[in-house]
Amino acid sequence: MAKLKITLTRSLIGRPENQRVTVKALGLRKLNSSVEQEDTAVIRGMVHKVEHLVTVEELQD
Repeated sequence: MAKLKITLTRSLIGRPENQRVTVKALGLRKLNSSVEQEDTAVIRGMVHKVEHLVTVEELQD
C-alpha cells in the first residue's frame, strides 16, 4: 500500500479549532514537521480538510 508524506507548511495561529485538531490527529506538531501515513480514505479526508496548511507527497514502497 502506498504511503503519504505530510508536511505542515503553514502556521496554525488564528486557525479554527477543528483545523488544529485535525493537524494534531495527523501527527503533526511543529511547523515543517513531517509524518508518513498510510494512504487511506480517512487520511485523505483529513488532508483535504487542511490542504491549505500542509504539503503532501506520495511515497512508493
